[in-house]
Amino acid sequence: MPDWVVDLDGVVWLGARPVPGSAAALAGRLDLGERVVFCTNNSSERGAEKVASLVAHGLPAGVEVLTSADAVAAMVEPTWRVLCLGGPGLREALEDVASEVLDAADPTTASARVDAVVVGLDRDVDYGRIDRAARAVRSGAAFLASNADATFPDADGLRPGCGAIVAAVQTASGVAPIVAGKPHGPMVELLRSSLPDGGVVVGDRTDTDGRLAEALGWPFVLVLSGVTTEADLPVDVPTACVAPDLATAVETLDDWCTTGR
Repeated sequence: MPDWVVDLDGVVWLGARPVPGSAAALAGRLDLGERVVFCTNNSSERGAEKVASLVAHGLPAGVEVLTSADAVAAMVEPTWRVLCLGGPGLREALEDVASEVLDAADPTTASARVDAVVVGLDRDVDYGRIDRAARAVRSGAAFLASNADATFPDADGLRPGCGAIVAAVQTASGVAPIVAGKPHGPMVELLRSSLPDGGVVVGDRTDTDGRLAEALGWPFVLVLSGVTTEADLPVDVPTACVAPDLATAVETLDDWCTTGR
């Protein structure tokens, strides 16, 4: 079997609730010596927090996680002063690369000179943060977005995603962002570097996970445990497998490798 690129929200968990069987299926792949790289467009949490959550769900310590915060941080120049509208995961990634990171929650940044505005998922977003980010973009700052997902799945349904915040800043500034996360080029390049021999992409969304697999030229496994449901079939991206959940998908792919069908 090849290595794996696995989405988190809607595949491994729905909010705090695990998707049954997903963690055990992936732990089994790791036991066989295969690599599993978790790849999420959610930039709000720190990478270490996502790793801790995965371990709490039954994955071994030391699992690999790539987020859209990593992808957008790779676009930032080390000399840049950055205004961040996002959660702690995004701020941490930016602080590793930028010369200075300002918080859009701080009213004193309204007139600050910045080289780039970086937007991610911020559950505390308000009018002032959107106003300060849009002002900076209108003043000439580069506009970068960790991702453009309109929604993400939670235990009780869909929640507004980063794309909803990005759209507000775009509307107020009149400038379209450069998007880093799935399925865009910066994330594609990160994954090519991480898995030079390729892998299987597993996700619950065709617009992000499916298009990511298409851009990489890797097989796409669509699971119906998150955003995409059986009512949405057929989908408009090539799929190697459609399964109700990750555990079923892994079992199905194992059967294909064993029997050739």
